[in-house]
Amino acid sequence: MLYDPILIKVSNENGPTLCYADNSGVKIIEKDGLKFKDMEKDGHLHPYEDWRLPVAERAKDLAARLTIEELAGLMQYGSHQFVPGMSNPYWGKVTYGGKEFPEAGVPVYAMTDQQKQWLEKDHIRHLLLAATKSGSDAARWSNNLQAYAESLPHGIPLNNSSDPRHGTAVTFEYDVGAGGDISHWPEPLGLAATFDPELVEQFGEIASREYRALGLTTALSPQIDLATEPRWSRYMGTFGESPKLSTVLARAYCDGFQTSKGEDEICDGWGYNSVNAMVKHWPGGGADESGRDAHFGTGKYSVFPGNNFDQHQEPFVDGAFKLKGKTKKASAVMPYYTVAYDQDKENGENVGISYNRYLIETLLRRKHGYDGVVCTDWGILRDPAPVHSLMGGKCWGVEHLTQAERCYKAIMAGVDQFGGLCNIELVMSAYKLGVEEHGEKYMRARFERSAVRILMNMFRTGLFENPYLDAEKSAATIGCPKYMAAGFNAQLKSIVMLKNRNHVLPLRGKTKVYIPKLHYPAGADWMGNKFPESWKDAINPALVNKYFEWVDTPQEADAAICIVRMPGGENFSTNGYSLQDKESGGNGYVPISLQYRPYTAEYAREASIAGGDPGEDFTNRTYKGKSVTSINEPDIDTVIDLKKTMGEKPVVVLAQLAGPVVMAEYEEYADAILACVGNLPQALLEICSGKAEPSGLLPMQMPADMKTVEEQLEDVPFDMVCHVDSEGHTYDFGYGMNWNGVIDDNRVRKYR
Repeated sequence: MLYDPILIKVSNENGPTLCYADNSGVKIIEKDGLKFKDMEKDGHLHPYEDWRLPVAERAKDLAARLTIEELAGLMQYGSHQFVPGMSNPYWGKVTYGGKEFPEAGVPVYAMTDQQKQWLEKDHIRHLLLAATKSGSDAARWSNNLQAYAESLPHGIPLNNSSDPRHGTAVTFEYDVGAGGDISHWPEPLGLAATFDPELVEQFGEIASREYRALGLTTALSPQIDLATEPRWSRYMGTFGESPKLSTVLARAYCDGFQTSKGEDEICDGWGYNSVNAMVKHWPGGGADESGRDAHFGTGKYSVFPGNNFDQHQEPFVDGAFKLKGKTKKASAVMPYYTVAYDQDKENGENVGISYNRYLIETLLRRKHGYDGVVCTDWGILRDPAPVHSLMGGKCWGVEHLTQAERCYKAIMAGVDQFGGLCNIELVMSAYKLGVEEHGEKYMRARFERSAVRILMNMFRTGLFENPYLDAEKSAATIGCPKYMAAGFNAQLKSIVMLKNRNHVLPLRGKTKVYIPKLHYPAGADWMGNKFPESWKDAINPALVNKYFEWVDTPQEADAAICIVRMPGGENFSTNGYSLQDKESGGNGYVPISLQYRPYTAEYAREASIAGGDPGEDFTNRTYKGKSVTSINEPDIDTVIDLKKTMGEKPVVVLAQLAGPVVMAEYEEYADAILACVGNLPQALLEICSGKAEPSGLLPMQMPADMKTVEEQLEDVPFDMVCHVDSEGHTYDFGYGMNWNGVIDDNRVRKYR
């Protein structure tokens, strides 16, 4: 079997370079002195093959040629793919010639049996790339799939995507001088801490080039939900709680990803460096009741006790839909899983966003004039699991419907694509339900509307002319030193100095530092994989020794550096739900705590605003009076004990944040605090040593205690009492320090 297709390139003097696989059946048509790909393989130049025509005209022509099954194929968005493929209980079995990898003896980048089935039989043209061995492997895998798709009727290419993949929340070290698997930038909340739209746009420009080198033309980002609920587990993926800052950064991010310039531009800012931005999660997913996330049935409801629903749409309507660049608006939107409780002003339905016609068709399409692709979040059609489980479908509010009925309801609500769906029979069943109600002509037109939107995103990124990659060029592009340096610079700018008592920072070069290990209790990850208890170095000693002198005891040290992670444990791993509580006679719901010491929810609501699930015989999800304990309480014990041991010698805390946290339990024992989003060891050491100066600002409020967390309103920003530290500084939105003291610059004055 040929794993690397032989590619043929054909140039146009005043037009695009065409590229096709020699065994795909595609030939070249010459007309008016120009060359075109014969995707239809019939010797005639059809409008969709004519690169001179507007993309809307090309998309409409192709959509009209497709069968209902082919249209249904475009409406599916295949789930997570791995290079090489691997079987998984969540995503199913993966084989090559009937055998699993590596027994099949095929290259890493080979196409799986399932992928062939999806392309040929299910007519799928959208897949999500989750992980790959290398950029070169991803490029070759992409070429294999594109060549196979090109050989099929109409030659429709793939428009593959990725979740955000440039963050630094994983536990490996970063070296700015070396090429890497991809450039490493702050998480979105860290980007927000820079208060710098130009930097965010630069990120988009670089990330889009790396995406294109991986064969990706859609980004399942940015996540522009207003993070008004501080306990929400997806807080780190947002730009924080400020409507103004989130709106500006959403615009910058989309402009960076979507805009091609110069010879790379095809038309209207779109071109060969463009990546479609799929903004999420319409109409804003940051107001989940009590912070429980909607990936679980426990968090299916977002609530708006402050009557602030409209403000959550501002980053979309005033940001992503009003770009400065020529592409004008984000090309796709992903609704969230949640039931926006009592926000349907037309039909009064409390159903998941993708099922709600008022929120999609009336509000998004008609009121705000959005005409791009609407793609659901992943797995909304499948049947649900118990409320505490991640593994089931997210069909919130429509659990009583069949999967075909759910699919039909979402289509009629205005949805174009279904995230994670590889089941054409399901879409065809929904089509038949529509034919029974509206007739074939109506449903054909409905499917074509979605197809035109979907195809336009493929035409304007140049996929029909050339979907192929040079594997060596891809390897040289992804994680190249220039891009790594830009990402590292952004990491430095994202770090917020909260405290610097007596100017203990920066530490002198070759200062003897003691860094205690971090405790990891036995547990399991979100996929259920168990791991044993362990103690690990908080930072690689070899990296520390580039800046300071590592010592093994606090008695030898001139200073101590402590890593303090976000509070965690039962409250976060169960998303505010405890099977133990349920089995002992409770309703199962427990607090999500942002403090480290054991917490009892004295100030929680007597009755939840929303509730109700087919698996529950009650609607009140209150957890008032219940207690939870953080598994990493030892993090702050280490700080307190070290301060007692170190005496007058400084204790520096490096706080790894994923959102707001109660710092009152340990802040007074720290002489200096540097806060970052995710895991940025090298950047933190650069600032500790004075090689760089801190400039980040808090993109959120830091609460004084859990009382203010419980009493704030899930949908309202800036409504907490903020922590005041031992130096009299208030940890409010826009606060940060540099070597001279509290920062008061144009960024603060513009956004605070």
